[in-house]
Amino acid sequence: MASDQIRYDLLTQHALRGMVRDLLADVAKRGLPGEHHFFITFDTLADGVKLSQRMRAQYPREMTIVLQHQFWDLTVFDDRFEVGLSFNGIPERLAIPFTAIKGFFDPSVQFGLQFEDHAEDDDAAAPRAEPPKSEAPRPAKPEPARLPEIRPEKLPDGPGRPAGAPARTEGPPDDGPGKPDGPGKPDGGGQVVRLDRFRKK
Repeated sequence: MASDQIRYDLLTQHALRGMVRDLLADVAKRGLPGEHHFFITFDTLADGVKLSQRMRAQYPREMTIVLQHQFWDLTVFDDRFEVGLSFNGIPERLAIPFTAIKGFFDPSVQFGLQFEDHAEDDDAAAPRAEPPKSEAPRPAKPEPARLPEIRPEKLPDGPGRPAGAPARTEGPPDDGPGKPDGPGKPDGGGQVVRLDRFRKK
């Protein structure tokens, strides 16, 4: 079976990140319609992410923010969005590149996207120096290519995260410092499109 030279997985991720960008741009102009609200998980170590040292210490790898009631000054650019949020009553301004987003979920309609990190794939695809003439190159072990697919996957049931501020994926317990503000918890049981099914094998 032929290998994927076009890289449909990367093209699909780029298109879906663009969808998230367009959606946030519309919310910045018109506000959130109806009961819609968003959980956005992102890599705090990604290039271009801007947040305070206090938040970096609390969320050293990734965090989830909730755009529902307690956010302001949402500004959307081609490569990132910026938003104001309150963390335990302390206002913060965050800048999040779209390439740093790892997950997007709208619990009002049980719609979600999960993005895969393709940094390793990009490194593997980069040209490599040829071995010295004295060394014969080792033949690469062939691996079968897999057809890309998007498979909906049911989210685990259970209590959701508080709305209106970041829900913790790492850091102190919920009753400690950094507990997000805002009422309400979304219900579980949604559908998530896992983009790791596009990953090149």
